[in-house]
Amino acid sequence: MPGPAQIVVDSVNHMYRPPRGREVLALDQVSLEVGNREFVALLGPSGCGKSTLLYLIGGFLPVEKGLISVDGAPVTGPGPDRGIVFQHFALFPWKTVRGNILYGLERQGMAKDEREQRAMDFIKLVGLSGFEDSYPSQLSGGMRQRTAIARTLAFDPKILLMDEPFGALDAQTRGLMQAELLRIWQATPKTVIFVTHDVQEAVYLADRVAVMSARPGRIKAIVETKFDKNDPNLFKTKAFGEKVDEIWNLVRDEAIKAQGVRGP
Repeated sequence: MPGPAQIVVDSVNHMYRPPRGREVLALDQVSLEVGNREFVALLGPSGCGKSTLLYLIGGFLPVEKGLISVDGAPVTGPGPDRGIVFQHFALFPWKTVRGNILYGLERQGMAKDEREQRAMDFIKLVGLSGFEDSYPSQLSGGMRQRTAIARTLAFDPKILLMDEPFGALDAQTRGLMQAELLRIWQATPKTVIFVTHDVQEAVYLADRVAVMSARPGRIKAIVETKFDKNDPNLFKTKAFGEKVDEIWNLVRDEAIKAQGVRGP
């Protein structure tokens, strides 16, 4: 982890209490530190609490036991220092690309000329020049997700929280968006926490991968995954393939536990 921790998760538990049925312990004694401008992926089987941990860091769920702090201050709710990108775009269908990006800037009270310029800068950054006046229904899935990323980046959060942002995309678009996200991250360095089910995606994008156990979610292992992301042949290298296999074996064991199935 480069430098002092920007995000500290210390011994956090989280209990789900459905209106009916028994309580479920989603997270158990989770501790994690993330450095400034670091890219960390959260990886694990379905239901292990990856998204729950992300929403706790975002302040969308209350921290009941343990502590989460950002830059030394306890997280008590959402804040402009943390932006979130969801899997299913969450765009306003009645607003254009520009309108979706402007919405948050208007709520921030930014001056009209400044927010118009900022919106256009981020439309250009995510490669949507020429589509400013298009509505979400007129865009492909990848373009909608670019709009969602631009909307989040426009208000300049220090931390980007991404909940399986490419999970709804086809494989080809997903690959393009992964490369696009790296390009954007390198152009506007931020701290990123990225939830995914995809081992190869995690190894490609992240500096470190935190592998979570089957529910109740714990941090099983943290694996360093620093590679030359700009190497066009990275996926074909032996080192990359070995790292994917190493992490897949960690995840596979937890996926088997999560399904209650014995391995061979």
